Amino acid sequence: MVYMVRHAESPFKLGEERVRGLSEDGEIATKKVTELLMDKDIAAIVSSPYKRAVQTVQGLALLKGLTIKEYEELKERPIKGLEYRLPEQELLKAIEQSFENKEYCLEGGETTTQAQKRAIPVIKQVLREYNGKKIVIGTHGNIMTIIMNYFDECYGYNFWRSTSKPDIYQLTFDDNNSLIEVERLWT
Repeated sequence: MVYMVRHAESPFKLGEERVRGLSEDGEIATKKVTELLMDKDIAAIVSSPYKRAVQTVQGLALLKGLTIKEYEELKERPIKGLEYRLPEQELLKAIEQSFENKEYCLEGGETTTQAQKRAIPVIKQVLREYNGKKIVIGTHGNIMTIIMNYFDECYGYNFWRSTSKPDIYQLTFDDNNSLIEVERLWT
């Protein structure tokens, strides 16, 4: 079982994608993330290396006495190069198109297919390594949706738009690593 934990609120700062931390509200929300997952028998916590993703699961890691294993392959997907800021409507349109056409991205960005090719091998490795155990993944909205989309194409743009910061989804896989159930835990 996998708990996908989308990071808490983090103010956007151009050029600080990797290092920007949580807002004050985001830091408060991480306490609820910890509360929601503290009674789960968590075997491992893995995360995107981005500070906001790590910070969101850090309280849980401390409570459980676990080290957060960071994977570069789980970083957020840029739809356009990281040195640009798009107007919100352009960004939303590009993200929507990237789920309709998995080979689409803006200049300097990463397609849905490319993001899946880097992230899915890590997800499969973690599922094998912790087979039958509960794993927390500190993640981002876009890459989380892209990962879930790999296992079930019903997870796309509309799902991504419905998520919050933070958010928690419990993913249940069968013995063949097929996704059989998704339950939202964040309220």
